[in-house]
Amino acid sequence: MINEMYKDMTGKGSVIREFFTYANKKAAEIGAENIYNFSIGNPSVPTPKEFTDGLIKMLQTENPVALHGYSPSLGIDSTREAVAISLNKRFGMNYTKDEIFMTTGAAGAIAHAIRCVVKDGDEVITFAPYFPEYVPYVSGTGAKLTIVPADTETFQINFDELKKALNPNVQAVLINSPNNPSGIVYSTATIKKLASLLYEKQEEYGHDIYLISDEPYREIVFTGTDAPFISAFYDNTICCYSFSKSVSLPGERIGYVAVNPACKDAKLIILMCGQISRFTGHNCPPSLIQLGIKNILYTTSDLSIYEKNKEILYKELTRIGYHVVEPGGTFYMFPRTPIADANEFCWTAAKEYNLIIVPGDSFNCPGHFRISYCVTTDMVEKSIPLFEKLYNSCK
Repeated sequence: MINEMYKDMTGKGSVIREFFTYANKKAAEIGAENIYNFSIGNPSVPTPKEFTDGLIKMLQTENPVALHGYSPSLGIDSTREAVAISLNKRFGMNYTKDEIFMTTGAAGAIAHAIRCVVKDGDEVITFAPYFPEYVPYVSGTGAKLTIVPADTETFQINFDELKKALNPNVQAVLINSPNNPSGIVYSTATIKKLASLLYEKQEEYGHDIYLISDEPYREIVFTGTDAPFISAFYDNTICCYSFSKSVSLPGERIGYVAVNPACKDAKLIILMCGQISRFTGHNCPPSLIQLGIKNILYTTSDLSIYEKNKEILYKELTRIGYHVVEPGGTFYMFPRTPIADANEFCWTAAKEYNLIIVPGDSFNCPGHFRISYCVTTDMVEKSIPLFEKLYNSCK
């Protein structure tokens, strides 16, 4: 008999992917130049030349048997060591390779991190708005995902609601900064306040509370934004990183878990990640890509287009009348919808203008919509009159 849980999930796919699929079908009908697809966070700038050149050189000069061989369970040692050194140099930490586990992107990192620190019946807290895939990451462990409501005026952490949600059953808090979908970056003051509260609750409850930090947008931060390295402020932090966004490698599925060395079980957690992979069939990202990212640990793609697109959209949408909290990073914006029903706004009204945007209900924040502006600036500029017509049509 088939597994009923996964059977049921087939009818509840990603809303983001639904909009993306619709956009592609519509583009085939009327031409891609007539579709304004702001649905998915697929980087629009090329990966650094150093990455491509490094792969070519390895393929031309390295022993192919060694180059394409199996990776060790925790990842290739030289890559883990290089990642640790880069974090230490950039953020003043003291990682070794023994606190690094290579993964298939941030998704693989988060899924491993959660399984390391929760069991059936435990509780994980996260903050709305949040990436929808957090639900299966947590529910797949048998744990419960508790949502702290959003502060829709700032999208910073709603501490009053967090304090209500905290209880002895909470084993982990899952945060995402810079944030998808809001683009907000948690400030140093916010992270210090969160760390202080979690230290207090650890003492009160008599057990560790882990901070799982989802950081695929860590390098996409705009001018003047305070963007702390979160692990530096809380010992029990598990950093989950992806190279998908900063160096435009989403299809290569490469990232890592980095457990703060100050965590008393840091090395054990990494070893546990290797055992979790045995249950999930994860078995490491490709060896070639693990070796390739060593060439780009201190660089990024040219990310300037994202800030340029943000400036245009924020200025013009607020001029039109949309309420927008200005992003401090990422390539997402999360305006309020001018009508109460965000699904009607996105599924019906916006499609009339070939604007493909995602309703905030998908991120547990109704009354908003996400714009993914990792697109050409030309497309952004051409979309502004359409956003204005859409707004006026809803009055």
